[in-house]
Amino acid sequence: MCGIIACIGTDDAVGELVTGLENLEYRGYDSAGIAVQNGSGLAVRKRAGKISELKDHIASDVGDGSVGIGHTRWSTHGPPTDANAHPHVSQSGGIAVVHNGIIDNYEQLRRTLQEEGYVFTSDTDSEVVPHLIEYHVDQGADIETAFARTVEELEGSYALVVLVEGSETVYATRQDSPLVLGVGDAGYYLASDVPAFLEFTDEVVYLEDGDVAVVSPTGADIRDHTGTTVSRDSERIEWSAEETGKGRFEHYMLKEIHTQPEALRGTLSGRIDDGAVDLETFSEGSFEDVEQVHLVACGTSYHAALCGERQLVRAGIPATTSRASEYFDLQTVDENTLVVAVTQSGETADTLSALRRASSAGARTLALTNVVGSTVSREADDVLYIRAGPEIGVAATKTFTSQVATLTMLTHRIAQDSARGTPREDAAAFFRELDALPERIEDLIDATTAQRVSEQHIGRQSYFFIGRDFEYPVALEGALKFKEITYEHAEGFASGELKHGPLALVTSDTTLFALLTGARGDETRRNAEEARTRGATVVAIAPEGMAVGDVADEVLRVPDTHPDLAGLLANVQLQLISYHTAYGLGREIDKPRNLAKSVTVE
Repeated sequence: MCGIIACIGTDDAVGELVTGLENLEYRGYDSAGIAVQNGSGLAVRKRAGKISELKDHIASDVGDGSVGIGHTRWSTHGPPTDANAHPHVSQSGGIAVVHNGIIDNYEQLRRTLQEEGYVFTSDTDSEVVPHLIEYHVDQGADIETAFARTVEELEGSYALVVLVEGSETVYATRQDSPLVLGVGDAGYYLASDVPAFLEFTDEVVYLEDGDVAVVSPTGADIRDHTGTTVSRDSERIEWSAEETGKGRFEHYMLKEIHTQPEALRGTLSGRIDDGAVDLETFSEGSFEDVEQVHLVACGTSYHAALCGERQLVRAGIPATTSRASEYFDLQTVDENTLVVAVTQSGETADTLSALRRASSAGARTLALTNVVGSTVSREADDVLYIRAGPEIGVAATKTFTSQVATLTMLTHRIAQDSARGTPREDAAAFFRELDALPERIEDLIDATTAQRVSEQHIGRQSYFFIGRDFEYPVALEGALKFKEITYEHAEGFASGELKHGPLALVTSDTTLFALLTGARGDETRRNAEEARTRGATVVAIAPEGMAVGDVADEVLRVPDTHPDLAGLLANVQLQLISYHTAYGLGREIDKPRNLAKSVTVE
């Protein structure tokens, strides 16, 4: 959660800070602020609200400066108010801090500082940091020592960037919360995520937990937790600034739905050749010792992991999927267990925690992620990138498709290697269809009637999504997407479970989306008919040519493909339904209330 940006030694710190905050708004949009070293002291401007509404205020009368820090907030401690907005400053006003994460021991630190006479003006955990730094300065420490002592006293997760009056040096550190260093021609940048400064530089250094960065216009010194100067490799980001913009689309979400074919081509490129799978570093035999697979994930990634679990089990590999925050199956973990952490950002706190516990228990770990250099990619034993390109919309779309496709290829590799595995008998034909899936999605988007269908169903009391087998996780994902951006009541069910309780919720004011794609579509069809008999309006997601008039009031078609891939096409239709419904309701589609893109706190 939250977004940090810092500019050091740049020509226009204020302008670049505001640009960085706009680029990071998907990480939080409750409030925003900046602090700039303008030659006359620290100029601090902050306010509750969205960046688009605040940028004129926070950039006004700040003065010119080449060093500054900024923050966009997703509230955890304290409501979204002007006082709780970042940056937070010390009592003297000479130290400004931006923070992402949670300081677990802030209440104890706050009480101690209050007893020493320091006055707090916010409800946040973050405000203890500038006061604690100033406390150590008041005790005679220089600023660098005061910062180091402060970090030693903090418990929890944090990315911190500190600006001090009268100095062009910025101090930063991270622990279980992302922070990257950008190296530009004219200066340096620090940020929670690369898109913050991608317009200014594509060279980045990924800081590691415990690293402390001391950054001035003339250089960046990185030290590890022992205080030893270390060299961290820099990388060139392949994403362009244009890829992180909306282009011709009104919303990032709509752009990312429409660019799924391109994202999926990136996922598959070089990995499928005439029906055979080649996963770069995972050569033949890479998984020969794997006896079971545990998948851990959250949210949309969890639904993708459920698809992966079904494929693994069908291929003879024992597999279970757990919500990362509920992962407790460590008693069965050994060196022959592969734990796959599925996370788009690679920074999801619950998923990282599950991965670390599994690793400590002796499991082999694999990260399946979208972000090169992310924490999960560095901590896991192996990494497999989904290569979907940047995703800015808070509601994940294209990354779900790419995650499922990547898990599909990984399943085949494991099934070929493991003595327990049974590779697909139709592997060549299946993977040819997977390779053709981008074209199928393009055809679907060109022909969809989702906007018209959504307009017919706005204002219903409840929306249910049902499916079986591979379509069940898609039903869950469809419901999640719908509730995320429409704020309407939506639930996903295994279609066979309707009669075991959920059918009691069905009324004449219910719209039910029935996924009739896949090998078990006929069974879901019967369940949809039961709901329709009890008054529900049924929207069928069905292959071309399937007659559904006897069970459905509306139909959204998907192109013909392999039954095990049809759910991915159905998912695109459900994404479009969610988008157009939210649009019709006037919702903030890219910034759904109470949510942020990357959940970096547990």
